Amino acid sequence: MAEGGFMYVTEYDTGIAGKLTLGADEKGLCGSWFNNDRYYLTGIDEPLERNDQLAIFQKTSEWLDRYLAGERPDPHELALHPRGTEFQKRVWSELSNIPYGVVVTYGDIARGVERATGKRTSARAVGGAVGRNPLCLIVPCHRVIGASGSLTGFGGGIPLKIALLKHEGVDVQQFKIPTKGTALEGKRNAPPWE
Repeated sequence: MAEGGFMYVTEYDTGIAGKLTLGADEKGLCGSWFNNDRYYLTGIDEPLERNDQLAIFQKTSEWLDRYLAGERPDPHELALHPRGTEFQKRVWSELSNIPYGVVVTYGDIARGVERATGKRTSARAVGGAVGRNPLCLIVPCHRVIGASGSLTGFGGGIPLKIALLKHEGVDVQQFKIPTKGTALEGKRNAPPWE
């Protein structure tokens, strides 16, 4: 956003996964954060202004409605403008291509980044970028699992990851559910207007 501008925000109630805070600037949707995401509003430096009527929010709400109704909307239908490093944006671009109801590993994403850039990258580096995905649900980081089949590394918490995968028809019983770690439960962040 231009200097002195605002980050516009609104809220969307998913029903199955709690509320999302949506954030946008003049270029597009910058964020879609679960209110329990550990990186809630990360990268947003401008003052926040609630505006429920922005066209990008209306379009995003319609996209989310379709997703929650069991349709398979494409993330590329929306004007996305996530903020992050070039590496993070490359990883998020790879995430955007994971099909509905399909899970991949961090290693799979790393190989995709390597194919696109010609630069070798580690699954661990990819994991850091996946964890900072600011476009939850839309850019489907919930479809990424550990190489061992563990449902790990989800900022919104493992119960939410399981709910989203089940919603997409994924048999989660085939995966390991961690019993320790920071991804088990997300923390509650108050939306900026509370």
